[in-house]
Amino acid sequence: MAHRNAGAARKTTRAKKASKEPTARATGPNMDSLGFQAMDSNVPGLSHVILQKLNMKSYDDYKSAMDGRKKGRDFGIRTYFDMFQKMEDTFKFCVECKKLPDALPDPKSLRRCKRCQNVYYCGVVCQRANWPLHKKFCKKLKLVALDRLVEWLVFTGDIPFPTETWTKPVQDVKGWEDWFAMQEQLEEKLAAIVGGRYMTLLWANAGKPRPEEGELCESIKRLVTDFHSRPVTIGLGLRLFGIEPLARPLTVHVVGASHVETLNTRATDYDELTQMFPGHQGMEVVMVGVDVVDGPIMRPPLAALGPRGRVYLSSYKGLYHDFWEGLVETQQAARPDLVVGFHPGFHACPDLMESWLPTLLLLRDYRLPTLFTVYSEQELKASLQILLELETHIMGYGANPFASLRPEQVYSSPNKAPVYCSSYYIACLGPVGPDGPHVEELEEDDED
Repeated sequence: MAHRNAGAARKTTRAKKASKEPTARATGPNMDSLGFQAMDSNVPGLSHVILQKLNMKSYDDYKSAMDGRKKGRDFGIRTYFDMFQKMEDTFKFCVECKKLPDALPDPKSLRRCKRCQNVYYCGVVCQRANWPLHKKFCKKLKLVALDRLVEWLVFTGDIPFPTETWTKPVQDVKGWEDWFAMQEQLEEKLAAIVGGRYMTLLWANAGKPRPEEGELCESIKRLVTDFHSRPVTIGLGLRLFGIEPLARPLTVHVVGASHVETLNTRATDYDELTQMFPGHQGMEVVMVGVDVVDGPIMRPPLAALGPRGRVYLSSYKGLYHDFWEGLVETQQAARPDLVVGFHPGFHACPDLMESWLPTLLLLRDYRLPTLFTVYSEQELKASLQILLELETHIMGYGANPFASLRPEQVYSSPNKAPVYCSSYYIACLGPVGPDGPHVEELEEDDED
């Protein structure tokens, strides 16, 4: 159900020095709302069905649940079985003819693909017609369906397992294979999760057959990479810009943070940065966005230096431009050493581009080291084009060695190649020089 577009900054004023760029709009829904509505694009009324199945009346109800203001029981979810069935109901539509259950003579007649346990059909005719396309993605979609159930163990606290201090220099850890090799007693940790209480509860209530132990272990590993991808990508950004955590305390701003980065977030969730840089001088990670969820990290950013050797999480619910002018410029919050935007989505449509414009200009004009991540090569190229049109200096871009390994489907059109969070990165710093490159002239970073 969760959509992965982060909240965008909106403000009618512009960044300093930005005298030639157009003013951004101040009206319209926020980025999360747009992302939620966008799920209707292929199946008319799909997000309405999601609300209906969860006994929610509007997007505001959905936001209230995400913010923790309303609990599951307020929407008629009283048992584990209830919860998992309502989650699964949001995926029930015919993937071939796009009919929703209410449009069928018998809403219960939808049949699920036995191979992937993911997509549904209204009958044999649609299933046979769709098979030539579906067979290309069936195996991957089986992983998608499995991972979205096992993800519940992130919320119960079973995932991730305790990790170890990196025994190799950061530059020598080339990806997740190297990372897993550094984890002591990995098999024992995985076995404890597979045999745990919540894994048992999950498959007793999921309405699907329990997979084999090896499949569950691989799912756990994929979800562990999904959990740690953000902090480790921040570490990649520090290295790309030559920022040394062992030399001085650091501040990182996560711009456009939404419920994706902050729902159920614990104060310890970015401690992998301490494992990555043992002996660091202290780091603060500030989540800034209009859709930041209330919780343990909803505390003011630090005006002084953070605690040495620890990662301190804080947040600001609002626009990045307001945060900058209200807290950073008044020295109530530290100026960032690095700014990171996970899947900002400013490439998606003109309205989203305009909503991000003040933030992009601020990052450019204040010459803030910035790292963006995107889902796909197509999104990468579109984002690069926009940044170059804004005369932003692209320091480098390429495949992220610490992209999530968890596959995610296109919600209403699952028969497409899955995408992976933070698959690619773009590193930016300041305005481009007079002889700066065009997109087609840029070359991917190959140091990773």
